[in-house]
Amino acid sequence: MIIDTHTHLETFVRAGTLAPALTRAREAGLERMITIGTSPEDWSLYRQVSADHRGFVDYSVGLHPCAVEENWPEALAQVEAFWQANPVPVALGEIGLDRFRLPKDDAAAAERIFSWQRAAFAEGLKIAKRLGCPVVVHSRGAFSECVQMIDDAGVDWAKVVFHCFTEGPAEIRELTARGGFGSFTGILTYKTAENVRAAAREQGLDRLMIETDAPYLTPMPHRGKPNEPAFLRHTAEFAANLFGVPLETLAKATTERARRFFGL
Repeated sequence: MIIDTHTHLETFVRAGTLAPALTRAREAGLERMITIGTSPEDWSLYRQVSADHRGFVDYSVGLHPCAVEENWPEALAQVEAFWQANPVPVALGEIGLDRFRLPKDDAAAAERIFSWQRAAFAEGLKIAKRLGCPVVVHSRGAFSECVQMIDDAGVDWAKVVFHCFTEGPAEIRELTARGGFGSFTGILTYKTAENVRAAAREQGLDRLMIETDAPYLTPMPHRGKPNEPAFLRHTAEFAANLFGVPLETLAKATTERARRFFGL
């Protein structure tokens, strides 16, 4: 039994295909999944999905850096109320920094947006520290800046996971030295992702978490199609071969790590 530590179920809900997607996930060996909040538009939706599928779907609340706009303080002001709700989120996130999607042809706009991202990330980290909850970090093109901001915030690194880890062994060593974690997607199965595989090996099986980031980053052999939680099985099988262990061993290690990290 495996746990998808990072998926986005909104696509399935809006399309009316959530029920069959969850059925396929169970059939593929998933025992649980966490649907990750990205903006106020999906927070209440995910709380309801989690309530409807207790013990199988958990959720988080966070403001994705690409959802950060000038009114970001209004959005983050709503976050803590979810910890008074039922069910309670299992993490705050995803929050972080993303240089990849900044405007390429307007330097002033890019600088302005990135300044909003930094301010929103700093505030998100303050909230997470106050709540004492796990933090799901989105970092794209801004690894060192994210690490520095987490250091400065004084957040407990043992509660920090960089989702969709795509850096290399040197960067994963930085996280491990601080007590943080990297979580790996279907990118692990891509031929060109040797640096990502090296990072996973460097982190070690006992610290490994796996995710789909569905509907994105579909693993082989389904690359090119929309991703879904059921496809985590392929990433798990690939990772088992990567570590030279039976699938059952890989599943046990990653599931225990996810349970401990998210308090499941």
